[in-house]
Amino acid sequence: MEEEKRFSAKQILKIVGLAIAALAVVFFCVILYFIKTLPTFQQIADQRISQSTRIYDRTGTVLLYEIGGQKRTVVGSDQIPQTLKDATIAIEDQNFYNEPAFDIKGILRAAFADIVHGGIVQGGSTITQQLARAAFLTDTRTFTRKLKELIMAIRLNEYYTKDQILGLYLNEVPYGPTLYGVESASEAYFGVPVEQLDLAQSAVLAALPQAPSYYSPWGSHTQDLFNRQKLVLQKMLSLGKIDQKQYNQAIAEKIVFQPKSLGGIKAPHFVMAIQDYLTQKYGEDMVDTGGLKVITTLDWSLQQDAEKAVEDGVARNTQLYDSTNGALVAEDPQTGQILALVGSADYFDTKNDGNFDVAIQGLRQPGSSLKPFVYLTAFEEGYTPDTILFDVPTEFSTDSSCPAIPNFNVVNKNCFHPQDFEGYFSGPMTIRDALAQSVNVPAVKMLYLVGEKSAIQNAYNFGLTTLTDPSSYGLSLVLGGGAVHLIDSTEAYSVLADDGVKHTQSMVLQVQDSQGNTLESWTDQASRVADTQSVRLINDVLSDANARAPLMQASQNLTVFPGYDVALKTGTSNDYRDAWAMGYTPTLVAGVWAGNNNNRPMQKSGSSILAAVPIWHEFMSLALSDRPVATFPAPNPTNPSKPILAGNYAAYGGQVHTILFYVDKNNPTGPMPSNPAADPQYINWETGVQNWIAGHGIGNLGNINSTSVNPSSTNP
Repeated sequence: MEEEKRFSAKQILKIVGLAIAALAVVFFCVILYFIKTLPTFQQIADQRISQSTRIYDRTGTVLLYEIGGQKRTVVGSDQIPQTLKDATIAIEDQNFYNEPAFDIKGILRAAFADIVHGGIVQGGSTITQQLARAAFLTDTRTFTRKLKELIMAIRLNEYYTKDQILGLYLNEVPYGPTLYGVESASEAYFGVPVEQLDLAQSAVLAALPQAPSYYSPWGSHTQDLFNRQKLVLQKMLSLGKIDQKQYNQAIAEKIVFQPKSLGGIKAPHFVMAIQDYLTQKYGEDMVDTGGLKVITTLDWSLQQDAEKAVEDGVARNTQLYDSTNGALVAEDPQTGQILALVGSADYFDTKNDGNFDVAIQGLRQPGSSLKPFVYLTAFEEGYTPDTILFDVPTEFSTDSSCPAIPNFNVVNKNCFHPQDFEGYFSGPMTIRDALAQSVNVPAVKMLYLVGEKSAIQNAYNFGLTTLTDPSSYGLSLVLGGGAVHLIDSTEAYSVLADDGVKHTQSMVLQVQDSQGNTLESWTDQASRVADTQSVRLINDVLSDANARAPLMQASQNLTVFPGYDVALKTGTSNDYRDAWAMGYTPTLVAGVWAGNNNNRPMQKSGSSILAAVPIWHEFMSLALSDRPVATFPAPNPTNPSKPILAGNYAAYGGQVHTILFYVDKNNPTGPMPSNPAADPQYINWETGVQNWIAGHGIGNLGNINSTSVNPSSTNP
């Protein structure tokens, strides 16, 4: 009975044969269906309708820029230089003239990658397939589209010669968000017809189709473009299309691009950052032709104020300090939304690299603008604004070749004894005055007391994420060691402005597709990164106009806005290369950088007070004019456990010592050290203090205030 239920081998083969035949019929029907639905050859001249991506301000009414809209001029194959044809084949499809219409190895390789990753991740497309996709199909990455692409490529290969296909390809594919075909690209990027391109320029154009927006000569990735150009030339050399001499000449040639003609673009650096974000998230095809509607965080009114302030300030700085550029970022500290962003004084100023976005891409030394995060760490550990530190000549290196009393006339790279620009020292100072007036020696002492690791961790938590290696900076960090982005520094100060709460920065409020479906929308991502008391103490100091008056001197009027609670910290890097002004209210933060894109020092002492503060003041004056008055929450009264932390020297029998005599830096609120000299910095600090007292007397240390400070002794 059991034997009767089994199928014979003949029956099994018959069933398998019928199944295969059925599958073949189905597959054949699918192919016929696809062939029937594909366009005719005559439609090759008809371009598919693509929808541009529109980028708006936060109101959704001011169009900042439109990505898309095909700009194309068709040229004959005889007008396209052979070098461009060879370069394109070398980088895109080396077997173009020998393959049927597709590369079976490339297809199998791509199919394997797609299976492994669970979707279309590799193209494996020949030039013929790319033409079929660009001319007839959508850019949707699906298996059915790939099948249609393959069928259309075979038909194209039957109907046209290889030279015709190559010519059509070079007239069809995109070389930028709005540039289609080599003629439009050549005119736009090099200012010449395509037939006048040389080898080096041809290699640049051939490098673009893989990712036109990313590799754009007008974008932020030009070095990657030149790396890919070099790859094109290497492939041409290996294929025998050029010789070694031609390769060397092309590599050595300095490529000069035409200024970007963007029509009515507004806020160009901001827009380019948005385009970069969209491309990375949604892909080149979707951004170029998908019809996205993007509502950004940009406040167009504030953006115009920012652009005017930077333009006016840079024009003045160029004349006075040989400073040819500036940048500004404005942020809403209560949401993290970027309200204005100016990456340079003039995006189209090719002479001064205007298209380089200093705000987002520039890594610059922050000078004293790092000091608030060091002092905030001190407040967290129990120090107060009344704690007194001595601004006296102090040697911080423990190298035996460095005397405890520094000799400022002798250069010894093993020694570290900072001073302020004019070489003056102010003696005993409260932390309030030392921070408000940006005095160097107390700041270095404070960094040592709290520890570099703790201070850097705080700065990192606030948003200064490029500071990652405490061991590489040393105590000079507080004077501007390391490097930061302006946009990150603005985020860090926004945490101070919002009482210690950090809101993730954002430049996009909403993205919709061409059908009106919402792809993403802004949500506040907030977290507390510091306790309120420490932040409020910092805000209280930085908004104290009287405390900073000796530093600002004649520029004091630029820092005061009657009726508004405004905090400010400046910073100037070594040799006047970078000038910073970081200022904020509870509802608005504005960070300003001034300097030169090529890192050339400013001349005539172009400090932050002279070069950056006027730009910041002009913007804040315009921005605050229609904003409601807001005040910072007041800190609780400080009640330190030890008299020294309150600046009370009288409690120690009239003896005056360095602060290391009274506090253990690992436990500042705990007992006094039993052996202060065990601290490696103690001898040098104590020597500096006693030397100062010997020359000046101890004075009335219980009544230290900013009037005792020599104005010229400060480091902005």
